[in-house]
Amino acid sequence: MAIRTQPVSINIGPQHPSTHGVFRLRVTFDGEVIIGLEPIFGYLHRGKEKLAEARTYTQFIPITDRADYLASMSNNWGYCLAVERLAGIELPERAEYIRVLVGEMMRISNHLMAVGFFLNDCGAFFTPLLYMYREREKLLDLFDMLCGQRLNYNYMRIGGVSQDLPVEFLPALKKFVQEMPGYIDEYEQLLTTNEILLARSKGVGVLSPEQAVNASVSGPVLRACGVEWDIRRADPYSIYPQLEFDIPTGIQGDTYDRFYLRIQEMRQSVRILQQAITGIEQLPHGVYRAHVLSLVRPPKGEVYSRIESPKGELGYYIVSDGGVSPWRCRMRGPSQLNLTALRDMVLGWKLADLIIILGSIDIVMGEVDR
Repeated sequence: MAIRTQPVSINIGPQHPSTHGVFRLRVTFDGEVIIGLEPIFGYLHRGKEKLAEARTYTQFIPITDRADYLASMSNNWGYCLAVERLAGIELPERAEYIRVLVGEMMRISNHLMAVGFFLNDCGAFFTPLLYMYREREKLLDLFDMLCGQRLNYNYMRIGGVSQDLPVEFLPALKKFVQEMPGYIDEYEQLLTTNEILLARSKGVGVLSPEQAVNASVSGPVLRACGVEWDIRRADPYSIYPQLEFDIPTGIQGDTYDRFYLRIQEMRQSVRILQQAITGIEQLPHGVYRAHVLSLVRPPKGEVYSRIESPKGELGYYIVSDGGVSPWRCRMRGPSQLNLTALRDMVLGWKLADLIIILGSIDIVMGEVDR
């Protein structure tokens, strides 16, 4: 005999630890099965894009740090690249190599946290997360050595970077690059065949390639669906066309694929770092920034520029009226658009599955509520 049930709507949040209390899910259940979901954001109200209009082009760089604060350097890069294209500024080759170095270090740092917190959501408590923190701490030491900051870097400048690499930086980075493949092997041995992780994540939260493309999903969430789309190849920038690296993709587009893809991407980032280190050692010291006036005045016009941030396509749309501040600045944050596909991933699953599916997307609310 069928049991009649009545759908129940439950508010989850806003108090998830990794979202700083600014994200809410309105979930509709039929018994224990999810039949509806609405992600509700907008609690943070940061107004970054409006702040850009009241600051010079250079003054806005530190504010970009506060968007995706787990990948601050990528936000610096995306914004500076947009201004440079609008103003027609050419960068010294050394500056391009330095940007690639810090960009790929940032990707590894971000993915370490994404994987660690995902495993925590799966119920692995803090042991794997502490393993990830161990390597991330080395990267933070390198960033500290480079610019004196460990979270919000403010390192990029329009035309290059704020300062050259210190003498001790490259030897320390070489040591990290030599050690990191062994640590990634360790992650794989501990995690990829773990029966609890497989049971919790295999076939769970599947997102089809069609759903992902229609939702404008990007980054690891898109590539886990089998779509080989990476801005570093699809719309090349900086020195990426000169570098050899693969674009890992998933098969099923499930929660496991999103987790494992980030581990594969860390391997490719190490590969890029090895090539960039070799390249930068062959370049002269000192030329790390183009000659750019402190008050940049791009000509009237507009530009949309994008990079492949650790979470996906990070874009900046800037309109110039010829003044020292953007007339309009608009940011395309990958966290927000990736989050809009959450409903497609969770329908038919249960509450415990919802937690790990959300964790597999890797969002930062500072990038969602801009």
